[in-house]
Amino acid sequence: MINLVEQCKDAKRIGITGHTNPDGDCVGSVLVLWQFLKKALPDATVEVLLEKPAPIFHVLKGISEIIFDTDGTGQYDIMIVADSIPERTGIAQPYVESAKKVINIDHHISNPGSGDVNEIDPVSSSTAELIYEIITNEPEQKALMDEEMAKAIYVGIIHDSGVMQYSNTSPKTLRIVAELIAFGFDFPKLIDETFYEKTYIQSQIMGRAILEAFPMLGGKCMISMVSRKTMDFYGAEKQDLSGIVNQLRIIKGVKAAVFMYEIGTMQYKVSLRSNTDKVDVAKVAACFGGGGHVRAAGCTMEGSFHDVVNNLIRQLAPMMEELE
Repeated sequence: MINLVEQCKDAKRIGITGHTNPDGDCVGSVLVLWQFLKKALPDATVEVLLEKPAPIFHVLKGISEIIFDTDGTGQYDIMIVADSIPERTGIAQPYVESAKKVINIDHHISNPGSGDVNEIDPVSSSTAELIYEIITNEPEQKALMDEEMAKAIYVGIIHDSGVMQYSNTSPKTLRIVAELIAFGFDFPKLIDETFYEKTYIQSQIMGRAILEAFPMLGGKCMISMVSRKTMDFYGAEKQDLSGIVNQLRIIKGVKAAVFMYEIGTMQYKVSLRSNTDKVDVAKVAACFGGGGHVRAAGCTMEGSFHDVVNNLIRQLAPMMEELE
């Protein structure tokens, strides 16, 4: 396992980034890295470059320090890419490409290791869990752990494990969670504020998405879409759409759920969820240039709504047949 302080000790300027449309694991991971390296290497400049996270993550230390508007100029001695590959880092990609050294920390099985230094562990529930192991693997680094860092890691784990409900939750995950909550933060409140709590607008558009959802493949697959027009009507942004795909997934009889929203003319951001390892949505997403996990994945697709649905169903149907 890499020694992060050793890897970064000679760097004057360190950048940290993750993927576009940052979820809880991505946000928690980059912020705990920022907090840790600020403490471990006080003489270095440490910055986070990331697409603006959803407002629900305002409870995490460092959220206001994120740089989400940049001109792409300048160079970092080290760029750390967490929970992603360099090609999915959006505004930070030019800095990743020009960095003197790239460190890639991820838990996605589709990532072969895209940096000069790599720590990839598909067995970990989340990148945040992996980062906790990296930090605590060295006694002098473990001593730097504090409550705010524990909160960031905890948020990353609960978001990628579905509050410890998904199959990627291991005994190791639960042991780490126990160590984290021992720092004394209000973890039930943190779950509510970042995972369950919805604004009125979020509740409205979720209700609309569920109302207009329709079953396919004999009811085993539930599909819904929100158009740009609908988002504008409710005054919703993409951050307001989180949780919809999981609500579709828990409909009785559903084995896989598909939720998509319009991001451009005949262009959709697609989220896929599965209730069984036999329906590998990561393989489905990979067919269209995306990726993720067996039970949670995503991609961007182009074409009419009906074409996108048909293409997805074509990939899902053989997996559903195996369930019979």
